[in-house]
Amino acid sequence: MEVPRGFDAVLHPPARLQIAAVLAQAREAEFALLKGITGTSDSVMSKHLTALAEAGYVTLRKAASDGRQRTWARLTAKGQTAFRRHVKALETLAASVMGDAKDESKSERGVKRRA
Repeated sequence: MEVPRGFDAVLHPPARLQIAAVLAQAREAEFALLKGITGTSDSVMSKHLTALAEAGYVTLRKAASDGRQRTWARLTAKGQTAFRRHVKALETLAASVMGDAKDESKSERGVKRRA
């Protein structure tokens, strides 16, 4: 089986995929919110956001809020496009697997009837 076109190794790790999914629906999201959604530590979240920023998929904005330095992330146009392509690739992969499972199920039913 081939990897579907559009599969993105940068977006594929579960936490990064969750981050992109949240940011695809929101204008921007604060670091703590993303950390809570993904269940990661500060250092792991920071590494994921850095990887996404280095790929050009997110921009990071730091500003003071409630007397503390906060970080907000926003999906770039490049990130939106990459996310949509990656989701489509995952859908293609899942459809392929589900199609194979249906074929196997039909085949198994046919064997059972004949036996």
